[in-house]
Amino acid sequence: MIRSAMVIAALVATTALACAEDRSVLVNCKAMVERASKDANIASEELTRCRQVIREWALRDARMTVDEGGKPLR
Repeated sequence: MIRSAMVIAALVATTALACAEDRSVLVNCKAMVERASKDANIASEELTRCRQVIREWALRDARMTVDEGGKPLR
């Protein structure tokens, strides 16, 4: 019983972390990275997370064959 509860909790936590961010998160991260290039006072942990978000979106967009409206990209 306890073991199955631990497995379920681990799956829920993993799924929560794997959720895709909204495109507004990407826009905010791009703005933060741009500000960071001008201002060194931005926390490096936040900046690292934003750079990761930008990389994930770039990879996701590269795999997509249609845009958000369903129109072919190629």
